[in-house]
Amino acid sequence: MAVIRFGVSVESNLLERFDEVWKERGFVNRSEAFRNLIRSFIAERELEERGEVVGSLVILYSYGTSGVDYRLNEVEHAYWQKIISSMHVHLDEHNCMEVIAIRGEGGEIRKIADALIGCKGVKQGKLVMTPLRME
Repeated sequence: MAVIRFGVSVESNLLERFDEVWKERGFVNRSEAFRNLIRSFIAERELEERGEVVGSLVILYSYGTSGVDYRLNEVEHAYWQKIISSMHVHLDEHNCMEVIAIRGEGGEIRKIADALIGCKGVKQGKLVMTPLRME
């Protein structure tokens, strides 16, 4: 298998933090850490195409952003048949966390997660999926 070199542009502080993390996690070098990220990215996409999955979506958002809770609620209600449960946590006077249990076809679950993570005021979101039925 041929190895291909390519360039990636990132902010210097992001690269510095990435270098700290891959070293702490015990990767041999930056290239191996990137390969691991690429493999995970591809595996996540393949999971989206496997059929029915269950997942959890964790969203961190700024309560002070005008209308963010309304927008999140709007998306959640639009997909009420796929959202099994949700939990709202007040982290401090400015930040909230939403934890959402979700079930459906992988691609559809990704679409719902992206709609929620893309809401103005959401600082970070992470979707974790697993197949409902193991092969």
